[in-house]
Amino acid sequence: MDFVSIRIITSDVARLVDFYERATGAQATWATEDFAELKTAGATLAIADTRTVPLFAPGSARPADNHSVITEFLVDDVDRVHQNLTGYVTDFVNEPTTMPWGNRSLLFRDPDGNLVNLDVVSFGESAVADEAAGDGGEGQEVFGLAFVAAVQAAAAAQPG
Repeated sequence: MDFVSIRIITSDVARLVDFYERATGAQATWATEDFAELKTAGATLAIADTRTVPLFAPGSARPADNHSVITEFLVDDVDRVHQNLTGYVTDFVNEPTTMPWGNRSLLFRDPDGNLVNLDVVSFGESAVADEAAGDGGEGQEVFGLAFVAAVQAAAAAQPG
């Protein structure tokens, strides 16, 4: 089995495609006015209109109703991207921050309220890129272990 894409359902495909093209630098490929994809080296972000939902199961997905998924992209320079998006992105959840597990991160919401995280991985970076290309994966494993350790430390520090 291969992971193919993440699909965002929206009531305004053109607006969301424009947003993600600007935020990521990726160019969308349009299949119809109701469906477009932004392909990167590691994954595909699909954006579809609410009119496509009944093709799967009526009412199964609702636009602008995501409260648990964060879509993440690797970028070369989080701070530069933040500067470029200032004045365009209306909801920065977190300014560029170096996380306890080592990556530099920028968290914001797209026009539908979906969380988007841009990362620069500061260790094991070449191995993470190799994993995205299907060549290795040691960096992703190290990154994952560092993330788990940071989350465990934060949980242990919480009162009660």
